[in-house]
Amino acid sequence: MPLTRKGAATRQRIVEGAAEQIREQGVFAVRLEDVMARTATSKSQLFHYFPGGKDDLLLAVARHEADRVIEDQQPELGSLNSWAAWDRWREKVLARYRTQGSDCPLHAALAQLGGATDATRVVAGELIDRWQRHLAAGIRHLQAEGVTDPGLDADREAAALLAGVQGGVLILMTTGSSTHLEAALDAGLAHLRAAAHPDKQVAHP
Repeated sequence: MPLTRKGAATRQRIVEGAAEQIREQGVFAVRLEDVMARTATSKSQLFHYFPGGKDDLLLAVARHEADRVIEDQQPELGSLNSWAAWDRWREKVLARYRTQGSDCPLHAALAQLGGATDATRVVAGELIDRWQRHLAAGIRHLQAEGVTDPGLDADREAAALLAGVQGGVLILMTTGSSTHLEAALDAGLAHLRAAAHPDKQVAHP
């Protein structure tokens, strides 16, 4: 049965509180009692919205954090309509992950749930699909404007760029260095620029 507006607000408050708790303490230290205290909810309320207990709550947190990955790149990610717009998106991605560092609530929640389960695959797959579709739309806009090769496979180019970004993020989480993420972004954008007609190529500032 669909939640009432009040019920949806309560559920969201619990999810956001749990996400904040994970950011502060790490996923392994988070207890349901801490989340209940933080969000001023009772045990019966928590289990009403999350019948599976901590696993259900962590899956909801993972979805919440996946949404944030996209939201934190907006409006740039949804407006990749010029080289300048792509450069602004690049800067926003770098700033987001440099700020996050090795502390990734999405990765932590998915890892605690056991990694490659059906539920975690769905959450991760939805995130990658949404992100890739935005990038592909941006590439198609460049093609429509005649500033990159119209023969490029936009979906494949977007997939390659996203794979580079995700690899760079993983290395950043492991080492604390954003060097590889920056290199992946620069190489991906340079590839798109190199495919432009010579009189429409724009150098990276």
